[in-house]
Amino acid sequence: MTPWDPQQYQRFSSERSRPFFDLLAQVPDDNVRYVADLGCGPGELTHSLLSRWPEATILGVDNSPDMLAAAARLPVHAQLQFVEADLATWRPDQPLDRIVSNAALQWVPDHASLLPHLVSLLAPQGVLAVQMPRNFDEPAHRLLAEVVRQEPWASLLGSWRERFFVETPTWYIDTLDHLGLEVSLWETIYYHILTGPDAVLEWMKGSGLRPVLTRLSQDQHEQFLSVYGARLRAAYPVSSAGTLYPFRRPFFVARREEKAV
Repeated sequence: MTPWDPQQYQRFSSERSRPFFDLLAQVPDDNVRYVADLGCGPGELTHSLLSRWPEATILGVDNSPDMLAAAARLPVHAQLQFVEADLATWRPDQPLDRIVSNAALQWVPDHASLLPHLVSLLAPQGVLAVQMPRNFDEPAHRLLAEVVRQEPWASLLGSWRERFFVETPTWYIDTLDHLGLEVSLWETIYYHILTGPDAVLEWMKGSGLRPVLTRLSQDQHEQFLSVYGARLRAAYPVSSAGTLYPFRRPFFVARREEKAV
């Protein structure tokens, strides 16, 4: 399990949360009683679901003790619970009317097994709503792959390589259709304008760099970030507005069509 730093992750909370609300805007309302936010992180977005579905029980699920410790500091609410669990195997006590997952499933392998599992958790007419990054061919990720292949990092990190588990949009449409869901899928490219020094490096430190940094000592962190940061500065020049960081994200909202027995 890769440790997470909630403070670092939340440095760009506005940019990271916008896709969540864009996804939620396409999720239908009806008789929603039981909701799960998979990969809930520090919990603020999960907490916001109480306003959307005030009569529902809301579950935030994550496998990071650090993220859940941050979530535990949120105001207590009788209808909000946080659970430490593996998203690939977790099962709730009862079927879910809504499953929401924002920028989490890309960390979970084998979506051919994961999607049937998640669909099995849905109540009749339940909805699975997912957003994931799909920007792994962008300079931030290509440059990271280049640096980890160089010495001394190649020896220190061994065979490590960046691994995210995201299929093509067509694959998700076909797979969800075969599982009996009605699917709406779209992609958005966000042109984030990040502020502050080494903005893209700071973004990556909150997410994609975590598996690398946990394999290096604190002294090695600084050396690695110096090399990687210099390459990012060249790839993402700062303008008067800030640092432009394009970010592609696919979304899908899929509804289970079985009728209640």
